[in-house]
Amino acid sequence: MILSAPEIARRLACDPGSGKLVITPYMSECQQPASYDLRAASDMSLVPGKCTLVPTLEWVELPRDLAGTLRCRSSFGRKGVLLGAGFVDPGFRGQLTLCLTNMGDDLIIRKNDRIVQLILHEVRGGDEGYSGRYQDSIGAVEAK
Repeated sequence: MILSAPEIARRLACDPGSGKLVITPYMSECQQPASYDLRAASDMSLVPGKCTLVPTLEWVELPRDLAGTLRCRSSFGRKGVLLGAGFVDPGFRGQLTLCLTNMGDDLIIRKNDRIVQLILHEVRGGDEGYSGRYQDSIGAVEAK
């Protein structure tokens, strides 16, 4: 099940012990009917033909019963931007590192630009949370 805007709002407002979702800073303008737009943490140049690691402005904490899928916003897709590595495990905490490849012309991403959609999915029957090397990430984190 994909979470709707009202369900995302409910999960953001609930008590920490009952599956609280954290997206901070939260901006109502970024809330979509079935997703939340994540923003760039800083100005970045996307060089044609290269993958650039871009951190999100938002700190995200997913409870153990939610997972996230990341999709490039269509406005960037129309400019030739592709997103790689688009899954967020249950229990993840931190800023997300986006792998953006520019297949178009030179492009500048500005701080606060809405660049990807976070689609939240319910995870049933699992109680394990993410505990890998990207937990509590701050800024763009390189691969191992």
